[in-house]
Amino acid sequence: GVRDEVLARPALAGEVEVFVAPSFPVLESARRILDGSGVLLSAQNSSAGGGALTGEVSPAILAELGVELVEIGHAERRRLFGEDDDVVALKTAAVAAAGMTPLVCIGENEQRAPAEATDFCFQQVRSALGGTLEPEAVILAYEPVWAIGAEKPAPPEYVNDVVGGLRKQLAEHSGGSGPAMVYGGSAGPGLLPRLEAVDGLFLGRFAHNPANLGAVLDEALDRAGQ
Repeated sequence: GVRDEVLARPALAGEVEVFVAPSFPVLESARRILDGSGVLLSAQNSSAGGGALTGEVSPAILAELGVELVEIGHAERRRLFGEDDDVVALKTAAVAAAGMTPLVCIGENEQRAPAEATDFCFQQVRSALGGTLEPEAVILAYEPVWAIGAEKPAPPEYVNDVVGGLRKQLAEHSGGSGPAMVYGGSAGPGLLPRLEAVDGLFLGRFAHNPANLGAVLDEALDRAGQ
């Protein structure tokens, strides 16, 4: 379904980047299905290295499978598997060293003043970069934990304030252009036009229906045209 939605919109090429992050067991099948579509393949997680790590999937294996992005530090990994900022930093470095782009998930646990949320996220980013990676080496997925799985996404004005503040703080500590930032957390059709501070969306359950993905792609094309 994802392939059909993308190929039905040839204008996406060169204008909008699309990625999917399926579960480990179907990565290879997804790669074959998406071949030639321009859709980037992402993994949902990675180990922090290679070697004798029974049951883990290493960055080297993911790269060999054709994975280009790797999601690191999702709220569920932090909550259910105890991954802290140190683990996120190790995995971010390992993924980058393997030639892939870390998709680093950040976000505060509870809604707070936007300035406080910005400071919290900035510290998460600094930790993930580990003092060695430039911000431009990663993509940031801003996912306020309190909005994941909620009935509604975080208020657009809140997201714009937090992401805008985060961009400002990163610019003050880096001479580069800054990382791409996408928003996730009950994201779906109709949201992207209201989030001028972000570069895209990180879709979850609302994209399980490919038609919803198609609607968001149309919104992204409209923005690209502007």
